Amino acid sequence: MSQTAANTTDVLVIGGGTGGYSTALRAASLGLRVVLAERDLVGGTCLHRGCIPSKAMLHAAELVDGIAEARERWGVKATVDSLDWPALVATRDTIVARNHQGVVGNLRTAGVQVVRGTARLTGPRGVHIEGAGEFTARRGIVLATGSRPRLLPGLTPDGRRVVTSDDALFAAGLPASVLVLGGGAIGVEYASFHRSMGAEVTLVEAAERLLPLEDEEVGRRLARGLKQRGIAVRTASTLTGTELLPDGVRATVRTPKGEEQVVEAERLLVAVGRVPVTDGLDLAAAGLSADERGFVAPADRSRLETAVPGIHVVGDLLPPPSLGLAHASFAEGLLVAEALAGRATRAVDYATVPRVTYSSPQTASVGLTEAEARARGLEVEVNTMPLAATAKGMVHGRGGMVKVIAAAGGPGGAATGPVLGVHLVGPHVSEMIAESQLIVAWDAEPADVAAHIHAHPTLSEAVGEAFLTLAGRGLHQH
Repeated sequence: MSQTAANTTDVLVIGGGTGGYSTALRAASLGLRVVLAERDLVGGTCLHRGCIPSKAMLHAAELVDGIAEARERWGVKATVDSLDWPALVATRDTIVARNHQGVVGNLRTAGVQVVRGTARLTGPRGVHIEGAGEFTARRGIVLATGSRPRLLPGLTPDGRRVVTSDDALFAAGLPASVLVLGGGAIGVEYASFHRSMGAEVTLVEAAERLLPLEDEEVGRRLARGLKQRGIAVRTASTLTGTELLPDGVRATVRTPKGEEQVVEAERLLVAVGRVPVTDGLDLAAAGLSADERGFVAPADRSRLETAVPGIHVVGDLLPPPSLGLAHASFAEGLLVAEALAGRATRAVDYATVPRVTYSSPQTASVGLTEAEARARGLEVEVNTMPLAATAKGMVHGRGGMVKVIAAAGGPGGAATGPVLGVHLVGPHVSEMIAESQLIVAWDAEPADVAAHIHAHPTLSEAVGEAFLTLAGRGLHQH
């Protein structure tokens, strides 16, 4: 077989993160020959530096919190004598390694050819992979190069005093104090983790509230929960100066009143968002360009195909309304693979993609916020059900809420229009959002949900009760 024939494939995917490997697996299952180029490890940021290792560590933090709750609330005389950091890290790394082996095995079984090396475009159907040569893709090329942490001028990460979300969990040991810059999901999760592990934590967010893209009440309840845990939350505040110390950082924070406060911490964690990775990709060689934010926009959302036919984009390279979430990337990968296989596709409905923050308390949302619904000129009915109004919520004793937004109308003030959004705050709500995703995606009405019985006693019955109330049938809330 000639070198040209050997390096000709149906689909060539650049990037082996969640968007890239899901595209590769689905395309292979549809009978296409697939080459996947990855310069690091398949699984990408999510598996190796983000979603998976951070959730493993957050689970460990939940166990530590549980011991404290057992002692202080339930009379169980348990204490945390010490934390074996190397053992915790070993467990985390084992979980990551097993997941990595699973992805590698799935790609091998599917017949995907994984080529290790940096890839760059050479034309609308051409790719050069460092160390492997030139490749041609008959059906198309998929760009799935992901993102990296956004850096701020003057704050160069050193892996010890200044870290990003990519290396925060891999720094040596646990700091006694942390200043987290950024109150989005990543910043909140890392602030929550370090507080559980005993650190003094200050969380600084420039917006008026935490999780500024979420419902206002979600941000307010989350801030309350974090403050109750001893985290110093500074919203509408900005970092105006930093000084590196031998064993930490001294930072100046400007408050909403214009006051300057000095915060000293062993570690400054920069979590101010992520930026797409396109450097070295040579987009121009294929007739493409990134926008001023670094995104590569699709010309056709139903196929995630760029203005250059045959070149598709998935994952963090996509501009809004794409969400930069791993589970959204899976959906995008499936869509693009099916488009390349000649199947009919439709655009991902990002309004029905759930959004979760795995802090303590957790948040989980799907659909419109109350402000978004009203900004669209919609008349809405809103019901907020405290988790503590249920028996199981009292057992957990950590507050929280269910907030449902539905189109207004109907006799007696009952909302009979479709459910527009559901927003949860509290323990384990990440495991409760799937029901609400289906409710919003299927345009269900409160009366539709109210007809179904939720198990008692559970936290999820608060969701059922919220819909019962909107349907005019509430038992414990009126």
